[in-house]
Amino acid sequence: MSETARAPRIAPLRPPYTLEIERALSRWMGGAPDVEPLALFRTLNVHEDLASRMRPLGAGILGHGLLDPRDRELVIHRTCARNGAEYEWGVHAIAYGRPLGFTDEPLRAIVHGPADEDCWGEQDILLLTLSDDLHDSASIPDGLWSALTERFTDAQIIELVVTAGWYRLISCVINAARVQLEPWAERFPRE
Repeated sequence: MSETARAPRIAPLRPPYTLEIERALSRWMGGAPDVEPLALFRTLNVHEDLASRMRPLGAGILGHGLLDPRDRELVIHRTCARNGAEYEWGVHAIAYGRPLGFTDEPLRAIVHGPADEDCWGEQDILLLTLSDDLHDSASIPDGLWSALTERFTDAQIIELVVTAGWYRLISCVINAARVQLEPWAERFPRE
């Protein structure tokens, strides 16, 4: 792919920021003052009003959910992988996946393997299958629904679906705007 093809279609905001944008980016970054705001957040804040309405849902999914963080990240990683959103997949691999114990093999399998690859347990397979079905049909087949209800509450199932939908949306923004990869984030593993 040529450098021109990889150039962002929507340039992320760059310093100096207005006071309002600086505050907004600080909220997106969780108040981390010494870290450069992510390119995704600087791109979303091109539309400051919309970004301000999006942030609470994203923050809620990551910080205030009912799901076990590992379960949440399986859905996020698989959704981003299925949507070709290497940017978000790579940020999550570093920030969440690795700290939760995702090693090279599971990270490779999330991107390239079937939902029932040998490295997964039963619950993992359910969550990867859920991510695949939501990606492929925006629905959950009855058999999978029954299996999910044996392990998750209705509120958790809603959260799983919303999480997959949120990261599908984020994947669309990343891919359409051609948000450039963070230099420190992981890349999709080779097959």
